[in-house]
Amino acid sequence: MEELIVALHMHTSYSDGRGLHKDLAQAGLEAGVDVLLVSDHNVLVQGLDGYHQKGKQRLLMLVGEELHDPTLPEEGSHLLVFGHNQELSRFSSEPQKLIDRANASGAVSFIAHPIEDALPMFGEGEFGWRDWTVKGYTGIELWNQMSEFKTRSQSFPKAAFHALAPKFMNQGPTKETLQLWDELLASSRQPVVAVAGVDAHELVKQYGPVKVMLYPYAFQFRSLNTHILTSSKLTGEFNTDRNMVINALRSGHAFCAYDLPHPTRGFRFTCNTNDGTFIMGDQVRADAGLTLQARLPLRTHVRLLKDGAVVKEHSDREVLTYLTKDPGVYRVEVYIDHLNRHRGWIFSNPIYAV
Repeated sequence: MEELIVALHMHTSYSDGRGLHKDLAQAGLEAGVDVLLVSDHNVLVQGLDGYHQKGKQRLLMLVGEELHDPTLPEEGSHLLVFGHNQELSRFSSEPQKLIDRANASGAVSFIAHPIEDALPMFGEGEFGWRDWTVKGYTGIELWNQMSEFKTRSQSFPKAAFHALAPKFMNQGPTKETLQLWDELLASSRQPVVAVAGVDAHELVKQYGPVKVMLYPYAFQFRSLNTHILTSSKLTGEFNTDRNMVINALRSGHAFCAYDLPHPTRGFRFTCNTNDGTFIMGDQVRADAGLTLQARLPLRTHVRLLKDGAVVKEHSDREVLTYLTKDPGVYRVEVYIDHLNRHRGWIFSNPIYAV
């Protein structure tokens, strides 16, 4: 399997971001990511999908959108959609219809920042998901960088510190969002794929005589990403590569990664059975026995969870192995010590044992 680094959930000057698509591509090449998934608010900017090159480095840009109903008295229920070719904003007032239309177009859809806090001192509301009766979406944004900024910055000193020194901010998905994901995995009749999104805007703020650029694109693309496992590297054939990326996301062949403390490339969570070897997002039969294994890029703290509860844990290992015949939803969390904090580093998608 090959591994591609995907930065997703970002905004350009077509909605509330600062840069043009070419600026995002340049930042992505600088950060070393393979794929950018752009998602301006309620507008599908067509004609800008394609490749960008810097030396031997190739980056694929795919343009989707972040859809919501701006007429709601309390805005929320934002849906990230990627892989469609027709504008879907006219369906945003009815989330279930929007999800259905996204599915009909062959797209993937992720509930954006499903739980988040407001930041009233800066006039920032909370834009969590409102209607949990919906079904058929691909997954959720488990870790959103700017939602985490709101949660971690509830006082002015903390907000200023995290704005000026962003490398100190990220600690991991909130406990509430992890709990929500486990509940959705338990109650849903289908997989719920987790992705990490930067929610990048690269805004410039003026504070008296001081101008501050908040979370530059390149910094964010180096930090919080979704790594996908694919059958090949980018081929240079657009439709092949586009389908490969979308299908990997749809299948949950992916993990959420905080690449700033140390590169996460090379992490694997697999399951060996009599039927073969399976990866994140796959469904396996439990009756013949499972050998679950997580392999890390370095020795650190790793936990294996079944149905949301820890079943095995190591504090200083590169490999975790677990043998079982129990059906359940198995996923891995990895933590790393960085800048005097024990921080979330890797959150795998599940392997579903039935």
